Formats: sequence, C-alpha cells, structure tokens
Amino acid sequence: MSDRRLSIEREDAIIRLLDDDSPLVRGALVEELRRLDDLGLVLLRKIARSENRILAGIAKDFLIELQGPDAVEEFLQFIRSLNFELETGCLLLNRTTNPNVDTAECCMRLDAIAARCRELFVLPGSAWDKCKVINRVLFHEHGYRGNTENFYDPLNSYLSQVIARKKGIPITLSIVYILVAQRCGLYLEPIDLPLRFLVGCFMEETPFYIDPFERGAFRSADDLTDFLRIHKIRPRPGYLAPAPVGEVLLRCCRNLVRQYKHNSDRARAKLFSQFVHEFEMTYRRHARP
Repeated sequence: MSDRRLSIEREDAIIRLLDDDSPLVRGALVEELRRLDDLGLVLLRKIARSENRILAGIAKDFLIELQGPDAVEEFLQFIRSLNFELETGCLLLNRTTNPNVDTAECCMRLDAIAARCRELFVLPGSAWDKCKVINRVLFHEHGYRGNTENFYDPLNSYLSQVIARKKGIPITLSIVYILVAQRCGLYLEPIDLPLRFLVGCFMEETPFYIDPFERGAFRSADDLTDFLRIHKIRPRPGYLAPAPVGEVLLRCCRNLVRQYKHNSDRARAKLFSQFVHEFEMTYRRHARP
C-alpha cells in the first residue's frame, strides 16, 4: 500500500470521467485506477456509497472490473456471519485495502516457518520447549521484530505486510506467532491485555504467556498483573483469559482507525470505523434474547 494522497482536483477529474460512454476514455480510466492501486479503490468505494445513484452504480461496476467481488462487502459479510477464523479474517481484512494481496504467498511463508520449527523440535517436548524453538526460528532466524521506529504505520496492522517486512505491532506479531504454532500442532491463544497484546499457552498445568513484541519473552500471570499495576490498571481475571477471534479482529480494526487518523488518512479511517460499527452492531443483534 502507498502513503500517497489524491488531491481534490484529481478526485474531481476522475469523478467527471466515470460516466463517459467512450470506450477509449473508460479504458484509460481503468488503467489510471489500476495504477493508483488502493487509492483508486478507496475513491471508488466512497463514490459507491454516495447519494448519486447513477455514479454509485458506475463506481460499483468499476470496482467489480478492478478487483472482482467487492472485498469490503466480503469482509462485512464475514463479520455478520459470526463464523470467525483468525487466518481467514486477517486475510479478508487485508484485502479491503489491497484486494490483490497474494494470500497463497502469505500462507506459504507461514508454512515454511512452521516447517523449520518442526525440524528443530525435540520430541516429546513440552509446550514451553516448543515455544522456545518458535522463538528461535521466528525472531532470530527470520528476524521478526516490533516496529518501534514507526509504531503508527498502518502497514503494521496488515498480516501480509507484517510477513513481508518481518515487523509489526504486538497484535499482528502475536497473530503470526499463533498461526505458526497452529501449523506445528501447538494451539495457543490470543490475549487481549490492555496496552499489550500477547500469546497465551494453556496446554500445561501452569499457564504461561509470550510477548512477541519483546522477541518472544516468557511471562507469568504474576508478571502481567505487575505490568497492569505499574500502568495503574486494575487487574481483572478476564484480562489473562483467551480472547475470542472476533475481538482480535475488532481490535485490529480499531488500531487501523487510530493509525489512519494519526496519518491524516480520513477515507481509510472512515472505512475501518465502518467495520468497527459492524462488529458492534452484529454483537448487539446476537446478544438479544
């Protein structure tokens, strides 16, 4: 994705050409929108939601031509289904602003990391021992790390970008960790702790936690309780319990709202605010007796 912005003049020029019947003009406009990549798609989606029904319909036709089925609508349908799966949800979220993302490549990279971990496992081994191996492969051999120099870069919140750039924020690094572990037969849990997203392991008698943003540092429940108290947050039992996948994806969307606002990208901030609203409304509808 790009950090460029379309000027108002350029947006107006594109809008004026949308309803031009000339095949030459339409062909040139399609090429220009393809060249603009996600910026063109954001503009088309904005027009598709406008009150001008004629232009909205034309914009939807362009969206179908450029990206096939509407990735935004696909993610909204995923939210409404309440049938959440972490990897699928992350990749669908990714496609809302980058419909051409190579999801197969993302999966293959995770497969390769997991294959290397399995090579190094000493069996039978405890979950703790296997997590130590994942730490070695993910953070030392592959060099994944927290993006401390540009924490509010929206690219930190997209799974494909985290895999490609090998850096991210606590929640996306935790997601990568969990997806690699799943491929190794190790079922870890997302932990939606205030101020720091973590990975939890409940496969042994005493649960333990992993901080992927700190290169896989192991934490105990007492460590995390102390962390909360230091930050003047009253500990609650639910903070250290597994988070539902829907809550993980909702937190990703809220992060993107903040990141895009921080980067003065109102259009994308509004898009992810729409997803946050859809999650909240879906939960309310299903909570009713």
